[in-house]
Amino acid sequence: MTRKGKKSNLSSYFWLLRPNQWIKNLSLFAAIIFAGELVNKPIFLKGLMGFIVFCLLSSACYIINDVVDAPLDRLHPHKKKRPIASKKIKPAPAIFYSLLIMFSALFLSSTINPGFLWISVFYVAIHILYSFVLKKKAIYDIAGISLSFIIRAIAGQVATGFHLPIWLMYTVIFLSLFVASGKRRSELISTGKIARPSLKRYREQLLNFYITMFAVSTFISYAMFAFTAQPVAFGGTLRNILIQNYPDVLDRKWMMLTVAPIIFGIMRYGQLIFNAQEGERPEKIVTTDIPMIFSILVWGVATVMIIYVF
Repeated sequence: MTRKGKKSNLSSYFWLLRPNQWIKNLSLFAAIIFAGELVNKPIFLKGLMGFIVFCLLSSACYIINDVVDAPLDRLHPHKKKRPIASKKIKPAPAIFYSLLIMFSALFLSSTINPGFLWISVFYVAIHILYSFVLKKKAIYDIAGISLSFIIRAIAGQVATGFHLPIWLMYTVIFLSLFVASGKRRSELISTGKIARPSLKRYREQLLNFYITMFAVSTFISYAMFAFTAQPVAFGGTLRNILIQNYPDVLDRKWMMLTVAPIIFGIMRYGQLIFNAQEGERPEKIVTTDIPMIFSILVWGVATVMIIYVF
């Protein structure tokens, strides 16, 4: 094989990992962020290790999914370019590659704590079940996608020992269902029912109902979290100044300010789903759409300021 051929092959194996999907694993940091422990080095390192483990596990599962889906992916305008669907990588070495990554990740997960190992195994099991069974059945496929997001959030809690507030956990659940429903709607509109068996059981109106229901539930859940959120006892500089000079300010529900970018983000995401049919690739939306990036940055900066400075 020529040097150019080797380089192309290595590139195919890299993209087989779907590194653009790793952004989803940032949810493992949610528990320590909202607990005010992001700057606690030992806790942060545990969260970082968990993030690395789930990047590896998700990539290993995506490879298995690509092997299973290769015949259907070749009918899809975007997915046909994936390494296995385009026949740049054969199924047998891809499976070996997947298992190597998977067992390496599970070994790393065992070094964090036993609970994290079990949640990692459960994540793999759900993904394999999704690839072979759930994705072929309407409703179960949306639930499977959603459960993948939820497990990530729980894994972050198990790895670090800190927990998300209940209303924020509800937000994660409904947001994942909202994103999954939008993904299926965009697939239905853009490719019809040929590229996925479960799409034969969906109608556009039904998916519109799901999207609306879960969008509203996401907003309400987050608003409840923001209203009931307790201030974190973090000794930031500004917080100390406020305690000394304006103690009443700290009693206000400052987290409610973060509801505005959440509303804008949901509205923008809905616009992209219904007007541009972009819901099929949510990771692309949050990394390339300027209004969406802006809303995420405003929400993130405001949240960090409220938790770690005020």
